[in-house]
Amino acid sequence: MGKRIGILGGTFDPPHIGHLIIADEILQAFRLEEVRFMPNHLPPHKKKDTDSTDADRLNMLRLATQDHPFFKIETIELERKGISYTYDTMRLLKAREPDAEFFFIIGADMAEYLPKWHKIDELVKLVQFIVVNRPGHRMETDYPVKKVNIPDISISSSVIRAKIEKGESVRYLLPRPVWEYIKEKGLYGSR
Repeated sequence: MGKRIGILGGTFDPPHIGHLIIADEILQAFRLEEVRFMPNHLPPHKKKDTDSTDADRLNMLRLATQDHPFFKIETIELERKGISYTYDTMRLLKAREPDAEFFFIIGADMAEYLPKWHKIDELVKLVQFIVVNRPGHRMETDYPVKKVNIPDISISSSVIRAKIEKGESVRYLLPRPVWEYIKEKGLYGSR
């Protein structure tokens, strides 16, 4: 059996402690060898409304994960321009690493949308979905998923961006190097 690899996709705009807690909890619970943070290029369901670039998000992720030996960054979706569907991405990763076992981590908020995912019936054969609880969302789905309860975290990148824009403190919501980077670059209205 090959490596057991967790994949945590997202915009990471910016990456925050909630992302890191989820990754670490899943790493431990499933005895994974690594968790890869996979920033998406253009999620099919979101429009870009922030001033950060793909390079900024990648730099912030590197800063956020630099002190964890089992956290890695997967840039496959950034390299492929245009809309990336998880099914296509995971097919490419599987082809690149045929022996690896992939665990795709989603929040309960995303589990509700699984029926609408592109080629979901094929996707569940490629990866093991892991659903983590999110406050205000049920973990119910008819798809074969593993459910994990982690400490309730209702921090979101959009709430953090709004706080930064208003000049409010985000001190314990972001890893310090990420906050330093945001200030240095003047992202999210932090100037």
